[in-house]
Amino acid sequence: MTKLELRKKYKTLRNILSKNDVDALSLTIANQLLKLPVWDYLFYHIFLSIEEKKEVNTDFILNILSGKDKHILISKSDFETGNMIHFLLTDNIIIKKNSYNIPEPVDGIEISNDKIDVVFMPLLAFDKTGNRVGYGKGFYDRFLVNCKPETIKIGLSFFEAENEITDIFENDIKLDYCVTPDKVYQF
Repeated sequence: MTKLELRKKYKTLRNILSKNDVDALSLTIANQLLKLPVWDYLFYHIFLSIEEKKEVNTDFILNILSGKDKHILISKSDFETGNMIHFLLTDNIIIKKNSYNIPEPVDGIEISNDKIDVVFMPLLAFDKTGNRVGYGKGFYDRFLVNCKPETIKIGLSFFEAENEITDIFENDIKLDYCVTPDKVYQF
């Protein structure tokens, strides 16, 4: 399927989920993440969930990271440049929703891409070879190209892998893992 077809399909599938479904599936995903060999690093980038889009609720993963004393980074999107600025999540950071309902830090301690060890990524769909489909703005591809090559990229999905995404671009960056409630995919 094409990215456009997959976006439509998975937005529809997500809309069917209740808040309780989202929370239960998100907790299962967080528990699945504990099986991955990625917990010996220091800097972890994570997205803050857009509730209105029924994204994976990352609160459970945030609790795991906090419990393991990791440095947690969250981003602010610049829609004019298409880039993201990353901030250290601290107790006194102020988070507000932007015009797209994305929870973002107002400001804080900025951290450069080259410090990031692990990235947890939102997505709408992914395939069996590690390609992913997001919302189509390219924020994560622009972000990941500036990370160190060994940065671990982990997608989070309520749904299982598609066989193939047919319209992959050469600038699309593949996942290393994708975690669903039922399975951990390694690419």
